[in-house]
Amino acid sequence: MKNLFAFIAILAMFVFGTSNYLIAQQDVDTTTEEVDSTAADSVMADEADSTVIDLSDEDAAAEAEAGKSLHKQVKQKFIEGGAGFMGAVLLTLILGLALAIERIIYLNLASTNTEKLLGDVEEALKSGGVDAAKEVCRDTRGPVASIFYQGLDRIDEGIEVVEKSVIAYGSVQMGLLEKGLTWISLMISIAPMLGFMGTVIGMIGAFDAIQAAGTISPALVAGGIKVALITTVSGLIVAIVLQIFYNYIVSKIDGIVNKMEDASISLIDILVTHNLKK
Repeated sequence: MKNLFAFIAILAMFVFGTSNYLIAQQDVDTTTEEVDSTAADSVMADEADSTVIDLSDEDAAAEAEAGKSLHKQVKQKFIEGGAGFMGAVLLTLILGLALAIERIIYLNLASTNTEKLLGDVEEALKSGGVDAAKEVCRDTRGPVASIFYQGLDRIDEGIEVVEKSVIAYGSVQMGLLEKGLTWISLMISIAPMLGFMGTVIGMIGAFDAIQAAGTISPALVAGGIKVALITTVSGLIVAIVLQIFYNYIVSKIDGIVNKMEDASISLIDILVTHNLKK
């Protein structure tokens, strides 16, 4: 738990540090643009009659300018939304993606070829007995192999005990598969809430500006509303992205659980057949 809090604190420092850097960088870019604009006007005035346009160089410059413009637009919207709330929304995105990627990696590692495992267990039971089958399960990665091992470990106590053990340990493995899903769901809920809160606070600021000016200016109202809605859009985008990951993870878990249940039934059948042949 301490490591989790430390990780969250580091992420928060990184996000808000990045926000402050973007604001400072925006000021530098504005100054640079003013200097570049003055220099460009001077050059164009002096060389208006002697400039030859190279089409290939112009296309490359246009592409570079388009990429630069997109970067500036994203940075500008982030700054307009407010470093505080936009940083909080960005933090929920980073935390949600970190948890989602960890679950995806874990679930991919937990996936097992159950048909091959059942065949290997059955062959091991025929050739080397229960100990050989347990060795196969011990060397196989995934929750299905762990459930098989728990069942084989209690085969001497009877099939009913084996079945109860498989069911109980299957529930434990399913809990491990679903670990962290509640936190991803929390990030999905928090992101739009933070966006709406930023919008409400931004609207309050806009009305405060109207009250201070003593008059309703369309430019003043439109500017305040635009800035306020940026946080809402950002929160909704984060929620949509995390929701896609969440649904993928849930479908992956459902597939693994279905395989676990089918494989557990097949294992009981194999053990019943093995005991009858003894």
